[in-house]
Amino acid sequence: MAAVLTAFAVTGLLPILVYFWPAPPKGQKKGPLIIALDTAIDQMPDNSATKFVAPTSPNSAFVMADGGGDNAPGDLAFGGFVVKTGGQVKVFAQNCSHLGCSINFVAANSQPNHPDDSFDCPCHGSRFHLDGTVLRGPAANPLSHLTWKQGDSPTTIQIDGIVLGF
Repeated sequence: MAAVLTAFAVTGLLPILVYFWPAPPKGQKKGPLIIALDTAIDQMPDNSATKFVAPTSPNSAFVMADGGGDNAPGDLAFGGFVVKTGGQVKVFAQNCSHLGCSINFVAANSQPNHPDDSFDCPCHGSRFHLDGTVLRGPAANPLSHLTWKQGDSPTTIQIDGIVLGF
């Protein structure tokens, strides 16, 4: 009797499980995405940021390495910033940790009452230091990092990402 009930449960539940763990779409694969930068990292001035976007042919996205709030490890971003500050280089996703809006780099003194370089979220007013930490809320968590390494040329980097399919 137990064998019959087990067989019935497996044959009845197996098709339902496909909806909880669907197969990845055709052509989807994880791997490094090669990104061309306007300026080589070693040529970037200190306290500067360079924006980049994910390749669109094929449609791709970057995989966040960490995060909090609306961002979590494994979430996707379609753009980011290479930041050089204090001689260190970091790469952040462009998603605000509050509700995921795209942040902008704002240079110091480019706007009234804006004495520092920062990343600003146009949706709800969050601001972030160049190291990704919160300068002003409502965001409570820092910007998410992207895992990266230097590419084959001085103007390219490789970022962990995913090709979303064709």
